[in-house]
Amino acid sequence: MTKVNLTAQQWKEAGNEEFKKGNWSEALSCYTNALKLTNEDSSEKAIYYKNRAAVYLNQGKYNNVIEDCDESLKISPNDPKALFRRCQALEALERFEEAYRDARYIISVDPGNKAIQPLAARLHEIVQERYKESSRVHSKVSQMMDIAFGIEGKDENRETAMNNLLVLARERAGAEVMFKNGIVSKIIKLLKLEKNEEIIIIAIRIIAELCRDNINRTELTLKDIGIPWYLEMINSKLTERVNAAQYCLQTILNVYSGMDNKPDTKPNKELCDKYSKQIDTILSCLLYSVTSRTISGLARDAIIELITRNIHYTALNWAERLVELDGLQRLMEVASELEEYKYESSMDITASTRTITSVCLARIYENMYYDAAKEKFRNAIDEFIKDKLLTPDIESKVRVVVAITTLLLGPLDVGNTIIAKEGILEMILVMAGTDDLLQQKVACECIVAAASKKDKAAAIINQGVNILKKLYQSKDDSVKVRALVGLCKLGSSGGSDATIRPFADGATIKLAEACRRFLINPKKQKDMRKWAVEGLSYLTFDAEVKEKLIEDDAAVQAMIELAKTGDQSVIYGVVTTLVNLCNAYDKQEMIPEMIELAKFAKHHIPEEHEFDDIAFVNKRLTALAKAGVTSALVSLSKTESQNSKELIARVFNAICSQPEVRGIVVQQGGAKALLPLALDGTDKGKKQASQALARLGITINPEVAFPGQRIMEVVRPFLNLLNPECSALENFEALMALCNLAGINDSIRRRILKEGGFQKIEVYMFEDHDMLRRASTEVINNLMMCEDTIKYYEQENDRVKYLVILCEDEDINTSMAAAGALAMLTSVSTKSCSKIFDSKEWLESLRFLLANPNPDLQHRGVVIVSNMIKSTKDVAALLIETDVMEILMALTKSESIENKKIKELAASALEAAAEWKLIRTTNNEQQPLQNSNNVESVE
Repeated sequence: MTKVNLTAQQWKEAGNEEFKKGNWSEALSCYTNALKLTNEDSSEKAIYYKNRAAVYLNQGKYNNVIEDCDESLKISPNDPKALFRRCQALEALERFEEAYRDARYIISVDPGNKAIQPLAARLHEIVQERYKESSRVHSKVSQMMDIAFGIEGKDENRETAMNNLLVLARERAGAEVMFKNGIVSKIIKLLKLEKNEEIIIIAIRIIAELCRDNINRTELTLKDIGIPWYLEMINSKLTERVNAAQYCLQTILNVYSGMDNKPDTKPNKELCDKYSKQIDTILSCLLYSVTSRTISGLARDAIIELITRNIHYTALNWAERLVELDGLQRLMEVASELEEYKYESSMDITASTRTITSVCLARIYENMYYDAAKEKFRNAIDEFIKDKLLTPDIESKVRVVVAITTLLLGPLDVGNTIIAKEGILEMILVMAGTDDLLQQKVACECIVAAASKKDKAAAIINQGVNILKKLYQSKDDSVKVRALVGLCKLGSSGGSDATIRPFADGATIKLAEACRRFLINPKKQKDMRKWAVEGLSYLTFDAEVKEKLIEDDAAVQAMIELAKTGDQSVIYGVVTTLVNLCNAYDKQEMIPEMIELAKFAKHHIPEEHEFDDIAFVNKRLTALAKAGVTSALVSLSKTESQNSKELIARVFNAICSQPEVRGIVVQQGGAKALLPLALDGTDKGKKQASQALARLGITINPEVAFPGQRIMEVVRPFLNLLNPECSALENFEALMALCNLAGINDSIRRRILKEGGFQKIEVYMFEDHDMLRRASTEVINNLMMCEDTIKYYEQENDRVKYLVILCEDEDINTSMAAAGALAMLTSVSTKSCSKIFDSKEWLESLRFLLANPNPDLQHRGVVIVSNMIKSTKDVAALLIETDVMEILMALTKSESIENKKIKELAASALEAAAEWKLIRTTNNEQQPLQNSNNVESVE
């Protein structure tokens, strides 16, 4: 009978078999199929729900457990098993009062149920403690609220009280009490009169904490205060207040969508559908406020960042809706804004606004994954450009050029399409050739952004290089530095190929020196230094420039200090320069056969400069780490640009390749910054960040490198490196880091297993590569300390058999790890002791271990044999039939064995055999009993 024709009952039985083997996903599928074939409520249907709940419980999907138990209990209201499973799930979700209710009900319907007794006792204690805590919290909340909302009180006392309320709001009991006491309405009244910004900021944070993870409180809060209040709170020139309000808005979106603030968070589709109207309203309000003339530049940046973070298809998938609401036109209005034009109707912007807007536009364009959507995007941009150009005044043309520059920094393809339109490039070059400083500046910026591809660079070299040279002679530094960057970009169009030099020899060194002068001069504005670094980002493709720059302590330090400001507009320049210095870019693989073919066809063959040799690169990496580059990367890593995140991860990974500087990276906060980079970004970026984390975890004690909860969160990045698309080095370093993690405690071992780590790690035990096989076996050895790992070996498979084979591996470390794992396994699993005989080579493996000259390996062998003899009489009888007993006897008498523990274990094993009456002891000699196996079979 095929599986397609199975009945519901047969599906259930198949599910039971898979459940016994621990194959949760297969069992889940079987029970689900059984439910699909059962329409009417019946006792059997209740069992299917109850069984599926057991699978969910093992998978840690506690909400699903509760749903299935609820369905089962609708059919069989007093079923103890369904109640028990729901009780366990409720406890896991910390819904202790509800769990205790179920525990008490089980005891009332099934007083003899011993399994529920310890759980009920534990829950009773927790519930009582929570009741007492709730009483204490109620008193404390009332006291703190009286002080905090007493407008006449001292600011210092009120701030302390508000901070205490914030701490209480982060706890379930505190949040409930505060909400019931009407703290939201009290905060709204307070903030209408409050002048102390510190109190305002704490109040906003309290609102966020009250809403976090609680849909009911979020709904009631929004109903009471409305979205305009949040927009009013975000409208500030204080960074702390803007950040607090931004976090508050993000928290509300997270509650409605089921997301959280972790980098790899994914929305819950059911929640998103249920609250689609609320999500749409919030995002629409944010979008409409982007072009508000009454909000601060910081607030505008924060709002655009919120939009960027949430519209992607991996988040709330709102990009197409944004286009429908003319959101592109609004963002392009922001993109075209200049700080130089100051009118009453002008928007307030920061130095980072256009960079943040370019990232947002790029993120929207990523979502246009089909041709019609892309066309709609381009048409909206075209309309904006045409509308601006219809106005004859120069200001409109300047704004168009600024908007095009922003596009070129974001969705590059769209920007290049605009540049390619008739008359646009000519208009930019004409503006660059005028005497108006502002036109010169914006034209230079656009030329720099446009020369991104070789074909565009060639066109601009032909038409605009003389204009750039002329502008470089300008007396105005802001024009001069932009022209300098344009020349730098055009001069670097050969990339890292040492044979291509668009300009005369020595020109790049001279340009680099000019950039350096702008960079290290403290009298120059930050804007000048930003452009100087961007110039270096192009010139550092040249290996000679790299060497000259790394030896210039003043220039390196100035670049790092500029990055520490966190200004989003400096990211590209600083990070690209660092990527070039570290040689952390992708390199084309040079295949000898292809090189010969290229020579034959007389094609150009790129050549690497001697300064790009590994010794020079390593020296540069060490110098950057010691100069404090980690702190700069930490500041820049807060960007929303996925490409920038990848570049930052590349630099981190390159620096972490040097073991002697890994401690510096951890000290300066590198590990904390790397974790979100490893979970969110481009595929290459995540891989680079994960490898950097693995390198830190290999050299440094993981408890020091990843303190607190972070040690749990690094598990996933390490496991992500265990896939066939990663290199052998990435696989090996991930396994080494996991080995160190698995040696710390049982909580981490369980986390590795929960993330599906066992199966991913186990694959590498079958690799031909000695180091990969060794590393994976060492991880399994450490994981064996967790009882959940034992279950994998007790199932119906050949895992024990393969461990036995690995005990004889030629690589001594692999053999040690396999024997260690087998020793731990046999000490706790009687079933695994008997499964050793599944291997044809079991006797040879045991002999290899027992007679091994390596005392550590020999010790492991004696432990395994001792465990086997002590496990069951059947297992011991099979061993005694072989020469293992003689080897054990020899070990107890050997003079050459220095490790006393080996002798003691061998003697203990023989005593266990004697207790089974498989051998007899006469005059301190052990001898096997005759026909012992036959006697056993008769019994």
